Amino acid sequence: MRMMLKIKIPPEAGNRAVKDGSMTRAFENLKEKFKPEATYFTMEDSLRCAYFYYEIEENYHLLELHEPLFNAMGALIYDSPVLTWDDMAKGWKALEEN
Repeated sequence: MRMMLKIKIPPEAGNRAVKDGSMTRAFENLKEKFKPEATYFTMEDSLRCAYFYYEIEENYHLLELHEPLFNAMGALIYDSPVLTWDDMAKGWKALEEN
């Protein structure tokens, strides 16, 4: 299943994570392990924010993904399934057939 992971980082924990390198390590490990199709970094609500779009096969992998981010920088994590345009078209077609 394709997922969108939004990571919001509180300032104090984020500042520490930047200084000690744990933010860089956490994001590099996430990219190596989950190989996201896209990654974006921005600000939201005056917080550092990152978006990762990735595929997941088993739900237990969410723990492997989330825990290092909680531990490294006290991240606020929002994960939700997302659809491509092709996925939407397939869904609409299936609805029409029923």
